[in-house]
Amino acid sequence: MLVTGASSGIGRAIAVAAARAGADVAITYRENQEGARQTEREIAGLGRRAVAIHLDLADDQSVRDVGPAARAALGHLDVWVNNAGADILTGSAADRTPVERLDLLLAIDLRGTIVASWHAVDVLRDRGGVIINMSWDHALTGMGGRNPEMFAAVKGGVLAFSKSLARSAAPRVRVNVLAPGWIETAFGSGLDEAHHRAIADSTPLKRWGTPDDVAGAAVFLASPAASFLTGQTIFVGGGAVM
Repeated sequence: MLVTGASSGIGRAIAVAAARAGADVAITYRENQEGARQTEREIAGLGRRAVAIHLDLADDQSVRDVGPAARAALGHLDVWVNNAGADILTGSAADRTPVERLDLLLAIDLRGTIVASWHAVDVLRDRGGVIINMSWDHALTGMGGRNPEMFAAVKGGVLAFSKSLARSAAPRVRVNVLAPGWIETAFGSGLDEAHHRAIADSTPLKRWGTPDDVAGAAVFLASPAASFLTGQTIFVGGGAVM
């Protein structure tokens, strides 16, 4: 399995859960090399092979190289998870102008996912395999605010693209989508307590999700149990979007 953006958060949880289920895992990082090494150590501690590969989704050559590098390290590749995305909510990117943040999301989350998915199909087609792309549950219903507007546009694009790719790549490659909702990552930890609680209270299951919640759905989609699913979206959001 290849999991992009696995140096922390949801990507790390998916990579570790896959290893726990018996997979050898290639992970990618852009800046957080130490985080990637930590993920690598966790996977190795489970008795599985792991390799960390640098990937810049805005660089076409980097995207072109990552699949063959992962396959060379692991021997073969059956599952490709396009988890990596731009963080415009925390860190330095949060201070950029709206247009700059939009350009970053378009380059990484939308264009990067599309280009990586095309390469994934080429890598997986011979043996057959699975592509999992990451959307957002509120892309289906909308949410007010400048950042949500941009996320909805970009992640809605990922969802629509993935449906078309599922038709193009069938029957050798299955393509499905995970659409997380309110998940406890760096953004959630930065909210004040009242806002954090209000979000949990507005969710039918009355809590925030965890990266492990998303990882469980990813392992299912990657497994033979999901062998008759393609072009589908699983909303991992506690019922906030149904």
